[in-house]
Amino acid sequence: MYDLDTRKRALALIAQGFSQNSVSKQTGISRAAIRSWQTRLEPLGRNRAAPCPRCEGLPGEPEDPVAYAYLLGLYLGDGCISSGKRGVYFLRIACADSWPGLVDACAEAMQRVRPGNKVFRVQRQGCQNVTCYSKHWPCLFPQHGPGKKHDRTISLEAWQQRIVRAHPWEFIRGLIHSDGCRTTNWTTKLIGGERKRYEYPRYFFTNVSADILGLFTDALDLVGVHWKQANRQNVSVARRASVALMDAHVGPKY
Repeated sequence: MYDLDTRKRALALIAQGFSQNSVSKQTGISRAAIRSWQTRLEPLGRNRAAPCPRCEGLPGEPEDPVAYAYLLGLYLGDGCISSGKRGVYFLRIACADSWPGLVDACAEAMQRVRPGNKVFRVQRQGCQNVTCYSKHWPCLFPQHGPGKKHDRTISLEAWQQRIVRAHPWEFIRGLIHSDGCRTTNWTTKLIGGERKRYEYPRYFFTNVSADILGLFTDALDLVGVHWKQANRQNVSVARRASVALMDAHVGPKY
């Protein structure tokens, strides 16, 4: 753990025009640490090992179920959990640079689910990996396992089902923000001898996992949204009333 003065000295060198690699060689501090300090300067407090509601003697549910429902949708779409050193895991959710509002919403939800842990963003080509370290991510996301999600069974535990039933729109929003989109389709009709163009919005959700597609459509059923299976990997919402519901509660990425 580096103190605040050490962090400030390293960032001062960066401000003078030195590269992260150069500062790392001068100070012996890893480039990863320097990069993370550019996002958050202050060291984490001692509450970083905040208790996990799933690890208590009588397991409970996350204190912020709304944030959890949204984060669960994001995780099932574009998230992964990897193991690190000393039994620590990191949750990483890839968010495209095209949607800065989504990146902020993801980071906020992650912080609300684990308020005692640091959330940081790692820039990659065309996207940011919103990441947080915790020993408890496998407790909070028991869908974690070896290999790709579509190669294993994905189902919600009873406590997760209760959260999704209570907050289905947040879960749907997380899934759409990860593997979905709102698009505008068009078609033409011949009216009075004149061909006219008509445009209409629709939502798509795409995922290789049949189980995750099923969780999405189950949630749509809960809120009364009509959907169609466009093909093996795509679910479409196109009816006007259902699109209006999606617009009111989800909306396009931003």
